[in-house]
Amino acid sequence: MPDILPGSPGTLFVVATPVGNLKDITLRAIEVLRSVPLVACEDTRSAGRLLASLDIRGPRFTSLFEHNEQRKVEQLVEHLQGGRDAALISEAGTPTISDPGYRLVARCREVGIPVVPIPGPCAALAALSASGLPTDKFLFLGFPPRKGARLARFLRRLAAPARTGIAYLPARRLEELLGLLAKSAPDARVVLARELTKKFEEFLCGTPTELLAEITAHPRKGECTLLVYRPGERGEDEEEDAGEELPEPDCTGSI
Repeated sequence: MPDILPGSPGTLFVVATPVGNLKDITLRAIEVLRSVPLVACEDTRSAGRLLASLDIRGPRFTSLFEHNEQRKVEQLVEHLQGGRDAALISEAGTPTISDPGYRLVARCREVGIPVVPIPGPCAALAALSASGLPTDKFLFLGFPPRKGARLARFLRRLAAPARTGIAYLPARRLEELLGLLAKSAPDARVVLARELTKKFEEFLCGTPTELLAEITAHPRKGECTLLVYRPGERGEDEEEDAGEELPEPDCTGSI
């Protein structure tokens, strides 16, 4: 890592970590995690296990998750403004992608602290790249709302024509969402990616009805990535999205 000039802030490194297979860690990620004095993470225990498996034992950890992020941001900014580097990691994959951390990154940008991405695994992009669905236009929506009008709108956007919609969801909600898609978008092409990069990695492809039948007969466990594509032309949904105020991001899960 470059030397810090006197009076200059440290750097926040946004470090992607494996979503399952430890061999997916990058050389740059290892280099950064070995060099920083502080790692902000969702769970200090799992972060400790990850770094120990990489034979990295130097940095101390501080927790940063949905319910303490607002309070922790200023503490981390103070650390960085003191000329010391820090790394941000999530439970798995790329930080801030349906995971905590975006408030920290935004605050660092506001006050002039350098933010450097260390790219690597991301479940959404890994699933998309191997899905066989169009990749030229896609929309990542994160985790679905619980119910009601917000869920209905989420599903309309997920299955909007002429682009691939991507969502994260726990396996326990598969029957619910596939059942709703079977009614609202029966012609959609759906891909379910599960246990990505792990021993029992699985891709299921078909219509919502076909996947619903499979999931009903053979329930799955774990976190899933759901991809939906419908042929056609973009219309009202695209115009509606363009004028909509963006909601607060949902960080209720992790993939």
